[in-house]
Amino acid sequence: MHEQPIIVGLDIGTTKIAAIAGRKNEFGKLEILGFGRANSNGVKHGQVLNIDETIKAIKMALDNCHSSNPTVPLTEVYVGIAGHHIKSLQTRGDIVRQNTDDEITQREIDQLVADQYKTYIPAGDQIIDVIPQEFTVDNFQNIPNPIGYGGVKVGANFHIITGDKNAIRNINRSVEKSGLITKDLVLQPLASAAAVMGQEDLEAGVAIVDIGGGTTDLAVFYEGILKHTAVIPFGGENISNDIKTGLGVLKTQAEQMKVQFGSALSNEAKTNAFITIPGLRGMPAKEISVKNLANIIQARMSEIMDFVIYHLKQVGLDNKMLNGGIVLTGGGSQLKHLIQLTEYVTGLNARIGFPTEHLAAGHIEELAKPTYSTCIGLILKGYSDYEHNRKQFETQYVQVDVPEILKEKPMDPEPVAAEESVAREKMKNRKGIKDFWGKFKDGIIDLFKEEEDHAL
Repeated sequence: MHEQPIIVGLDIGTTKIAAIAGRKNEFGKLEILGFGRANSNGVKHGQVLNIDETIKAIKMALDNCHSSNPTVPLTEVYVGIAGHHIKSLQTRGDIVRQNTDDEITQREIDQLVADQYKTYIPAGDQIIDVIPQEFTVDNFQNIPNPIGYGGVKVGANFHIITGDKNAIRNINRSVEKSGLITKDLVLQPLASAAAVMGQEDLEAGVAIVDIGGGTTDLAVFYEGILKHTAVIPFGGENISNDIKTGLGVLKTQAEQMKVQFGSALSNEAKTNAFITIPGLRGMPAKEISVKNLANIIQARMSEIMDFVIYHLKQVGLDNKMLNGGIVLTGGGSQLKHLIQLTEYVTGLNARIGFPTEHLAAGHIEELAKPTYSTCIGLILKGYSDYEHNRKQFETQYVQVDVPEILKEKPMDPEPVAAEESVAREKMKNRKGIKDFWGKFKDGIIDLFKEEEDHAL
């Protein structure tokens, strides 16, 4: 077990930066060996704007991670990338084979994928990832994996993800100047999806909606294939700003009210309930209606869900075709009554996605929050690379154990409601994804290493 590598995920978000170190145990579950977070200042809408502030926050998160377990090596990290500069497009590619007597090989598939990097994209953008969807061999369609087939012409539909060159460079510089090596950059909605989805979700068809601080990330899967990705430029911070402006309070007060008293459905808020906010510098105290607070939250959350519907319509998956419904994750998914609002606006079933599916038992409750889905997904991406020999990893022979600070404290046994225990059993028995990352290209960081960066 101790020969498995320790992999570190770094989630650079708008409101928080999290660093989590994990290693798989003998049952294939992640043991969290180190955990640190810090408030984020230099990031807006998922994009690094102030590199110095971002470096400070990354270093603080790393220090906190190191404090939780001083024996964990923190050198190479998998980093999430998001921001409203991320775009996606669909393309089609075919190759006519030279040796038609032989079976199709991995080399030919790699060539097919490599050709897609020549796709025209606007100046200033860069291709982040090329993801093959269904393949065709001659007249046979919808082939998940054509290796071993025989035929003259092999082709595929591709999902191409692009991003702004400068935004990508800013992330790389922030990570490198924090004393870390970027092992790979991973699209955040894909990382979150890997953390909260099971194999059956992938087959049933599901939309993963990751509501972060600055952006809402969307990944849509149907019939086992990634159909669409999008980054919606609104998140939890926009809700806090709406509350601040609408109710005339401070940003910190708005954030507190949202978390403690907020609801995504105004019908569920009590009409006669009020929150008292102390007045500033001798001003009289303010009475805030809980109903008004819910109205403001509902307006912005409905707008985010309208964007989700718009994207589902673009790929023709808005009408009950997603049997797995919508999986809400990220910090913003913890808003009260959000499931009801989502189901009401979209007409699809909804649930909260927790990253517990891949975590070993006995971790502290904090780590199972939807807030850390992206970070845990980044570690899973690292393990996929390791298990498929896509990258070189140092396996740690040093003894690194789960520190006491990250272990769940034993509690007095309490009678658990029958429904809750059944739900827990179901979650335990859900099958993980055999190789979620297998479909995706094996390393995107190499694309971003530009000559000028070496001169820094």
